Amino acid sequence: MSAPRTIAVLPGDFIGPEVIDATVETLEAVADRHGVELAFERHPFGGAAIDAHGVPLPDVARDACSRADAVLMGSAGGPQDHPWNRLPRERRVESGILQLRKHLGVYANLRPVTVFPGLERLSPLKEEVARGTDLLIVRELTGGIYFGTPSEATSERGVSTMVYERYEVERIARTAFEAARLRGGAVTSVDKANVLDVSQFWRDVVVGVREAEFPDVSLDHLYVDNAAMQVARDPRQFDVVVTGNLFGDILSDLAAVIPGSLGVLPSASLGGSVGLFEPVHGSAPDIAGKGVANPVGTMLSAALLLRHGLDLPEAANDLTHAVRAALADDPTVDLGGSRGTRAFTDAVIAALPERARTPA
Repeated sequence: MSAPRTIAVLPGDFIGPEVIDATVETLEAVADRHGVELAFERHPFGGAAIDAHGVPLPDVARDACSRADAVLMGSAGGPQDHPWNRLPRERRVESGILQLRKHLGVYANLRPVTVFPGLERLSPLKEEVARGTDLLIVRELTGGIYFGTPSEATSERGVSTMVYERYEVERIARTAFEAARLRGGAVTSVDKANVLDVSQFWRDVVVGVREAEFPDVSLDHLYVDNAAMQVARDPRQFDVVVTGNLFGDILSDLAAVIPGSLGVLPSASLGGSVGLFEPVHGSAPDIAGKGVANPVGTMLSAALLLRHGLDLPEAANDLTHAVRAALADDPTVDLGGSRGTRAFTDAVIAALPERARTPA
């Protein structure tokens, strides 16, 4: 085998470790079939890290992520009334997530939204509207209103600043156009250029990148309010959607309900030297330890890790197809099937194609 690829594993809280354990098993199985050796380094993150170290992102976890080839993270945090959420803001789980993104330099969040065949009935949309949905939201992750200054609140005034530098818009636009070249060849850029100068700037820069570097990719524009309506009305019209941090946060959560379960949605945060891969769903304290946690979102995040983090597209395809096959055969309990976490993991591994095990 080739030299081991190191994956920093941050299991998270409640069902986080359960879906992470299941996913690590599938990663080991697909890696073995492709002659790839993986080394997993586990470190506390989120609420578990607060309990053990007093902070959500301990130095030991941060440093391990820097050294790794990729980071796989489980769901972190707890219910709203949990003591973790009464800590000073800088010590809360959400602050640890922002710190990790900043430390890794990941500026592009990729959120695929897919309605799997046979599960259209789960969507809040009509089945004929949801059927065939396969879009990718590319969200700028480290700029915009969440990071702009000044930002303050007093008893009489609140101020937040949305600011984008040219290089920030150019690099996220390139990420979207490059993704579209591998998909349907169409990008929709979402902004609010009719009332926001920063959005007009965003639009102008995106157009310039497309004209100079990606003339083969089609580009259109939507105001964010219309985009939200269109995603709910006909999600199949979209291929790749690119937008800023605030609008991307809102649109990706809106689109996330279309498949009918957050449990099936993966994500990848890219752009730095090390990518961060995590499911979209929360830590689900109410089902932790019951053996019914849905690992699909985490497994598909691992497929993105293989593709974007380790440059193993064939292994990524194998894992994706195995997850789809297991879903089609008998999905997890929360999706109306009969399989718990263990049974679904076994089904995914069984569905992986055999390979010649030639070292990668």
